[in-house]
Amino acid sequence: MGSRFWPYSREAMPKQFIDFLGTGRSLLQLTVDRLAGIVPIENIIMLTNEQYSSIIQEQLPELKPEQILLEPARRNTAPCNAWAAWHIKALNPDAKIMVAPSDHMVLKQHDFEENVIKAFVFVEKNDAIVTFGVKPSRPETGYGYIQEGEHVDELFSKVKTFTEKPNKELANVFLESGEFYWNSGMFFWGVDTIINAIRTLAPEIADIFDHANMFYGTPQEQEYINEHYSDCPNISIDYAVMEKSSNVFVEKVDFGWSDLGTWGSIYDNSPKNRDGNVTPNTRVLAFESNNNVIAAKGDKLVVVSGLNGYIVADTPDALLIVPKNDEQKIKNYVNEAKTFFGDKYL
Repeated sequence: MGSRFWPYSREAMPKQFIDFLGTGRSLLQLTVDRLAGIVPIENIIMLTNEQYSSIIQEQLPELKPEQILLEPARRNTAPCNAWAAWHIKALNPDAKIMVAPSDHMVLKQHDFEENVIKAFVFVEKNDAIVTFGVKPSRPETGYGYIQEGEHVDELFSKVKTFTEKPNKELANVFLESGEFYWNSGMFFWGVDTIINAIRTLAPEIADIFDHANMFYGTPQEQEYINEHYSDCPNISIDYAVMEKSSNVFVEKVDFGWSDLGTWGSIYDNSPKNRDGNVTPNTRVLAFESNNNVIAAKGDKLVVVSGLNGYIVADTPDALLIVPKNDEQKIKNYVNEAKTFFGDKYL
């Protein structure tokens, strides 16, 4: 559910469906808006858990039902990317695919579009997997890192290593070395490239989707998935494929990217008032208070005094007040809430 955005993000309404930036569009809608300028809307395939089907249909009525693939169980990103690949191959055996998470922000749309086109050209010409790499601006511990290896040209390099969410000391080493990039989680590949990689590196996943070949594009596809999807291992595409593949390349990009994974990232990427406070869609009176992110649902007025460097997030049934520097602990607080109150506040 994205517990680092609690209490706004809940099991029934994860962060991708929320308008955190005050634009009138959820993060999911902004993602589709961003891609609609590059690919036809009919070529966008949405993968989501079946419990969010109605939310997606409400927020994205332009998508046809057959463009929404509904996972009957949570099995991380390797199985869902596999399903998408086998499904798309049935529609277009020569397809080139971009994988785009639904909770990211991009500030420079023109630069983003140029990088996407270059990535598509690269995988068109090469049997390659491409990921966007963002030059780190700080020793961030919440992102994965890519170490670049041999250079192909000015933009593309072979990937040498992946490291998932290092500690502060290691993140500092990465930052100072100049060889590491944040892993954006956006991937590009030809449909045969990714299917062959999954068959080689994650055959237990490939077997499940190979056996469904006769069903893709038919009403029986969802029935088969409902019956067999939970047999897939719970593993990310990074661990299952990316870190084991020998043909992964990084395209170095600079289009104002952020993975909006925390309240702190909302603060960093949102406009601030003269006191350095961020107050998305919230009425706030702040006295001698600086560098806070303050969010409240509804028409509630929030009054703060003498508050500096805090996250204040208020919903009808839960209130979070925590120093921004301690935001990595929010996940622990959510676990504590579950221990004492069950799923009431999740």
